[in-house]
Amino acid sequence: MTKKIAALLLSLPLISTVSLAAGNDDACKVKENAIALSYQQQSAEVTALQLQTYAFATERFKQIMQADKSAKKMAVVLDLDETVIDNSPLLVRDMNNCHDYTSWDTWSDWEQKGHPTLIPGAKAFLDYVNSQNVNIFYVSDRLQTNKAETLNSLKALNLPQVSSDNVLLYTDTKEKRRASIRENYHIVMLFGDTLADFDAIFKNKKSTKYQRHLVQQQAEHLGKDWFVLPNASYGSWMKAPLTAWDE
Repeated sequence: MTKKIAALLLSLPLISTVSLAAGNDDACKVKENAIALSYQQQSAEVTALQLQTYAFATERFKQIMQADKSAKKMAVVLDLDETVIDNSPLLVRDMNNCHDYTSWDTWSDWEQKGHPTLIPGAKAFLDYVNSQNVNIFYVSDRLQTNKAETLNSLKALNLPQVSSDNVLLYTDTKEKRRASIRENYHIVMLFGDTLADFDAIFKNKKSTKYQRHLVQQQAEHLGKDWFVLPNASYGSWMKAPLTAWDE
C-alpha cells in the first residue's frame, strides 16, 4: 500500500464527519436564525433599546397627561409578545431542536406551560401609567383558548390591570380590537414589536421596501403615540432578499 493510498484511507472518517456536519447544517435551516436570537436574547444593546423606548414613553406619557383634553377616558394599548414579555426561550429551544418556530405549532404549548419574562422597562412604565388611573389594554394574537393561562402568566409577573376585559386575545383582527377600545376610550399610546400593532395598513404582503415607505409616511407617529420595540427573532421581513455590495 503506497503512502498516498494510506493517507487517503486515514482521511476518510474525517471527510465523512465533515460531510455529515455540513449535511446536518443544510437540513437545519432554522439555525440560520441563531445570530438574530443571540442578539434578541443576549445582547446588552437590545436591553438598552428596550429601556430607552420605555423611558422615552414615560416622558411622553407625562406630556400627554398634561395636554390631553379629550372627553373620553385615556387608554394605553400594548402588544404582549416581545413588547411586554419575552418568549425567546421557546424560540431557542425550537431552533436547537431544528424545528422552524415560525410554523407556530409549538406556541400554544408555550402559552399553557411556558414562563415568559418581562421586557426591561415595561413593568416600570405600566406601573406608572396605572398610578395615574389610565386604562391599560393588552392586545395580543395569543390564542383565545389559552386565555386563562395567559392571564395567569401576566399576573405572575405582577403586571397591572390584568383582567379578562383588559386582555384582548385573538378573536378578530387587531385593528378591530383596537376599534372596540376606541368606542369608549381615547387611545393615546400604542406599543408593539411589529408595525401591524399600530395600523392595519402594515398588514399586507408587500415588499419590505414598501413597508419602509409606509414608515416614512407615518413617521410623525413615532415617539409621539407609537413606540416600537426591537424584535430580531421573527417578522414579515425574514424572507426578504438581502442587498450585497456590488463593486
